Amino acid sequence: MSSMVLHCGTEVATLEEVRAVPTPEPKGRWFPVPYGELIDAVHSSLDASGYNIVSEEYGLLRDGDRMFGFMNLENGVAHDDYRLSIAIRNSYDKWFSNGFAVGTHVFCCDNLAFYGDVKFARKNTRWAHRDLMRIVAEAMGELGSLRDSVDHRIDTYKNTPLTDAEVHDILIRSVDAKVIPNARISRVLKEWRGSEHEEFAPRTAWSLENSFTEVMKGANPADLARRSIRLHGLLDMVATSNGHDPDQL
Repeated sequence: MSSMVLHCGTEVATLEEVRAVPTPEPKGRWFPVPYGELIDAVHSSLDASGYNIVSEEYGLLRDGDRMFGFMNLENGVAHDDYRLSIAIRNSYDKWFSNGFAVGTHVFCCDNLAFYGDVKFARKNTRWAHRDLMRIVAEAMGELGSLRDSVDHRIDTYKNTPLTDAEVHDILIRSVDAKVIPNARISRVLKEWRGSEHEEFAPRTAWSLENSFTEVMKGANPADLARRSIRLHGLLDMVATSNGHDPDQL
């Protein structure tokens, strides 16, 4: 599953290699949280909430200055085609703050999508160490309701048929909303018209979502989260009453 974090410049790393990256010395009001401390906080909160980590993987970028990770969870509900997943991030070059996003991992194709309903971002300031466990624990407390929300959303997508005309409209909107660049429209169309996975043969919003996420493979978790959250805003416009135009975000 290493392809899920591989993108230009990223190296797959073991948990031990991630922990071994030297933490920079504090400077002024900047107090970086060690990668291992963030991972330990997430592990502890998941365990306390009754979630089991089925698999996890990590990637390092820019000689260890940035860290990404994925954790696939047993979410308490048996699904044949997907499970709950968490993406975490941290950086030592001040590029972004600590944080994570929650989404799904689709079995048949290793596709990932993030929904953005539960996430936190904590700047690396003096009190980051003190606040980390509390913030992570509070976010994890919402995982149960998020799991139900994601399950309902995916079920709705699976039961929302789409015509080719609707798909074409969504594709154009997706470029405007920065879900995908214009050059990837043809690749999404190719997946939509003839996916190699029979699970996506039905002409539904679920199949279209996976056409997009198949093409978005290789993006780092932060970028993938932004793009897939915008994608769901578009799909919700045709599948649910909670849709929003990502251009307005």
